[in-house]
Amino acid sequence: MNTHEYQAKILLQRYGIPIPEFGVAGTVEEAQKIVHELGLQNAVLKIQVHAGGRGKGGGVKIAQNPQEIVEVAKHLIGMKLVNQQTGPLGVTAHQILITSLKEIAKEYYLGAIIDRENARAILIASPEGGMEIEEIAEKSPEKILKIPIELNGLVRPFHLIQLANFMGWKGQQKKSGMAICANVAKAFTELDASLLEINPLIATPDGALFAIDAKLSVDDNALFRQKEVANFYDATQVPSGEVEATAHDLAYIALDGSIGCMVNGAGLAMATMDIIHHFGGAPANFLDVGGSADKEKVATGFKIILKDPNVKGILVNIFGGIMNCATIAEGIIAATKELKVQVPLVVRLEGTNVEEGKRLIENSRLPIISAADLATAAQKIVESSKGR
Repeated sequence: MNTHEYQAKILLQRYGIPIPEFGVAGTVEEAQKIVHELGLQNAVLKIQVHAGGRGKGGGVKIAQNPQEIVEVAKHLIGMKLVNQQTGPLGVTAHQILITSLKEIAKEYYLGAIIDRENARAILIASPEGGMEIEEIAEKSPEKILKIPIELNGLVRPFHLIQLANFMGWKGQQKKSGMAICANVAKAFTELDASLLEINPLIATPDGALFAIDAKLSVDDNALFRQKEVANFYDATQVPSGEVEATAHDLAYIALDGSIGCMVNGAGLAMATMDIIHHFGGAPANFLDVGGSADKEKVATGFKIILKDPNVKGILVNIFGGIMNCATIAEGIIAATKELKVQVPLVVRLEGTNVEEGKRLIENSRLPIISAADLATAAQKIVESSKGR
């Protein structure tokens, strides 16, 4: 689950990460209050959306006096950001972060991720901040240092010294920098994060270090024990289909194609989307009903898929392990009748009680196209949905 910058900063402050004072406003009146309470004479204002590229998209502004801060806030609140990350529909900023302006002498990059190749958490550091870490890795890999994080969230002292020397920190700055790195590792571990990024981590002319930006993503599977983070969920930043799916314990991601996909299991979903592409189609979504779906879940899945006006056909690809194919068939039949599905519907079932599932579909006398295998199912749905 993604968080807003201000939410990440609230959490990082508790771990001793130095962050310039800030406030969050959803109205012009709240912006005025922040200016007064913080005594701001100048400020940086940032839209709070779950997407990068805010600066390039006009969502980050500097204001040089209190009146200008309020005027800029009025412009940014309610702004819609549209870029490659948001898709053509964009995302709307319902809140903005207002923070004091710091003079920057040097920018650094500091982050923590899961290194899946080596199955461990790591710190990533670079003396070149303010850029995409992928760009640095590609063009100047020697400017990136990776340090292991222990399972308990600690970083070994000699690794912290190595990191500080790599960043060029000396004296008091070295001491505070090592503490920041250790605390980032601790926060990453204790928050069950999948990504924690400070870009840039800045040094002011007097050598003080501050995190002036922060990005935090937390593993969805750990939200049951990260109650505060779970409460940070912002449904306005997620497509409506995904919000509805989450409420019904379904996994749904909207895509740009025209063929709706209903499957059980992420691996099967990926294979289904790949084979649709192989036969010349494009998936409209990733919808995983999970391993214990019932008739109600299937019906809900159909409703979510059909809310997308771009859907020209639906492919149901179910492997019944724990799941009973007959139960799925009943759900498909009930949903087809209730929703009066008007687009081509291809169903491929395999696994537990599959013969009964196929019999139920055949005897329903509904315009449901059965397929014996995935390749045939993909071919049929691509062909059937063409020209619609």
